Amino acid sequence: MGWPSRKEIERVLTKIEKENLWTKGKPEHPTPLEKFRHDIQQRIVGFKLRSKISQRELAKILGIDEGKVSKILHNHLEEFSTDRLINLYTKIDPDVKLKVS
Repeated sequence: MGWPSRKEIERVLTKIEKENLWTKGKPEHPTPLEKFRHDIQQRIVGFKLRSKISQRELAKILGIDEGKVSKILHNHLEEFSTDRLINLYTKIDPDVKLKVS
């Protein structure tokens, strides 16, 4: 059995990003703030996948250790304030316009 094709790898990465397969997901009845925080987390996951960078490289970009990046990627956001998540995200997208609805 050989390696999967690039097309198959891209298909799986898209599915992971779209369906949040590696995160603990949103609560069943999330508050607007929980939805907002989850959206920021998903944007960070999407950036990592689209950029095809390692967790270590993402940690360098964000200026935090790999353990904290892992917590963000897996949606374990309890130790991150909303302010901190926003500040981390602006390191990868300084022109972002965030909206709470």
